[in-house]
Amino acid sequence: MDKRKSRELDRKKLLGDPILVLTIIALILFLVMFIAYPLFTLLVDSVYYDKKISLDAFVRIFRQASFRGVIRNTLFLGVVSGVLSTAIGFLFAYVDCYVKVKFKRMFNVVSVLPVVSPPFVLSLSVIMLFGRSGLITKYLLGIRGANIQGLPGLLIVQTLTFFPVCYLMLKGLLKNIDPSLEESARNLGASRMKVFTSVTLPLLAPGLGNAFLVTFIEAVADFTNPMMIGGNYDTLATSIYLQITGSYDVTGAAAMAVILLGLTMVLFILEKYWLERKTYTTLSGKASRERMPITEKSVTIPLTVICLGLTVFVISLYALIPFGALFKLWGRDYSLVWTHVEYVLTSDLKPFTDSLLLAVIAAPITAILSMIIAYLVVKRKFFGKRFIEFVSMFAMAVPGTVLGIGYIRGFNQGIFRSGHLVLTGTAAIIVLAFIVRSLPVGTRAGITALQQIDKSIEESAYDLGADSGTVFTTVTLPLIKDSFFSGLVTAFVRSMTATSAVIFLVSPSFQLITPQIMAQAEIGRYGEACAYATILIAIVYAAILFMNIGLKYFGSSRKVRGTD
Repeated sequence: MDKRKSRELDRKKLLGDPILVLTIIALILFLVMFIAYPLFTLLVDSVYYDKKISLDAFVRIFRQASFRGVIRNTLFLGVVSGVLSTAIGFLFAYVDCYVKVKFKRMFNVVSVLPVVSPPFVLSLSVIMLFGRSGLITKYLLGIRGANIQGLPGLLIVQTLTFFPVCYLMLKGLLKNIDPSLEESARNLGASRMKVFTSVTLPLLAPGLGNAFLVTFIEAVADFTNPMMIGGNYDTLATSIYLQITGSYDVTGAAAMAVILLGLTMVLFILEKYWLERKTYTTLSGKASRERMPITEKSVTIPLTVICLGLTVFVISLYALIPFGALFKLWGRDYSLVWTHVEYVLTSDLKPFTDSLLLAVIAAPITAILSMIIAYLVVKRKFFGKRFIEFVSMFAMAVPGTVLGIGYIRGFNQGIFRSGHLVLTGTAAIIVLAFIVRSLPVGTRAGITALQQIDKSIEESAYDLGADSGTVFTTVTLPLIKDSFFSGLVTAFVRSMTATSAVIFLVSPSFQLITPQIMAQAEIGRYGEACAYATILIAIVYAAILFMNIGLKYFGSSRKVRGTD
């Protein structure tokens, strides 16, 4: 009876707030139109053609031995990349939290670099070092015709790209393990290795599984690295792209996209609704006191050597990009010139201006939408709440190539071929792709921040007669301004470095930097590609610095005057 009264009271509050009702309706329409509808369009394209429903497209592609090989390649790449990234990420996190070593600040540098750079920068660096004209393979080792492209190069690049994500995830979980649990086992006579295998690892097992699945999803959905360094090692993401651009088989590409989407969807549901909850219930609360770091040289020296070696290698790969922009002809003439940078700055700057304009438009919209969704999910009870949460977070599991094809098919003529809402070739379709790709990250940050705010703060404003719009803008949003600023800059960074989601959406009217970098690299113009990438990284890093300045002067951490 109490639950029924509570639901009735919630319903009356909802209906008595028209702004909130309109916001929920508009949000549901947005998610349906720009996430669910394009994916549904792909599903229709894969089973409906010649005015009949058929599974012939799936039967046809599965009969191809090459496609079955692509499936095996994708799964193998995902598993190996996931295992290696999780293992290295755990090593870095364990050393950071448990071992007394120097150079820990360098670990944070490594964790930031994949965020501020395009996803294929490491591929470009590895080719320049270990390729046929590689600085190391050809000139230092004297190996002629070395070929890093294929599975070995792809595994190296994806592992180095994704392990910082695992490091950040596992670092937070390790810090939450109470040291007293491990010290109790030590006091009972267990060796350090026994404590690690019987206490630490079991507590962290769900978190390791979560990190593996996140990396697995990223690896199987990755398009840019397999396209750049994959060579003849085809994956689902690249096969979808080639099926459209090479074979012009839209139905076959749609069927492949549905298979890839189904794979990432299953993994996303497993990660979000099983392992994630299990992780939070296993690691309960913060550590009761500070952990005593391991100081034995038998442990610290080998771990320091391994982590420092990997850190220096990754930083060197990123540092190679600006140097590559200054060498005259990579692989033949390493004299320093300004030609490549001058070419980029004096040629058509449209990719830079368009990328900046569209990212600046998409970022604030994404940040505001993320905070609104987070607010509704955490603070409100209404019909459709679970749908909003699931669809907005599910965009994280949608591969970029799948979303891009869905947008082309859905907003060119539409699944009903009506011709309404044609967006292809416009700026709007690129902005929408940016928003959808960044929405889950901002939403997750907003949910975390809002869960720390006491309900009584907002309820006091409601008791004074404020509506939901006023409460959100004057009470809630100021309290989560750190998350808002973080979501704003994250959306800008992801928009500036996006590739797979927009590779099908760019047009002569609106060009972007990342496809331009890929185009230059594919024809062997590494100097120009490095120059484009260097300028892009500088723009993104400047945006992050701007965010830090904004948080310093406007963030919630700033002390209020008149108080201690």
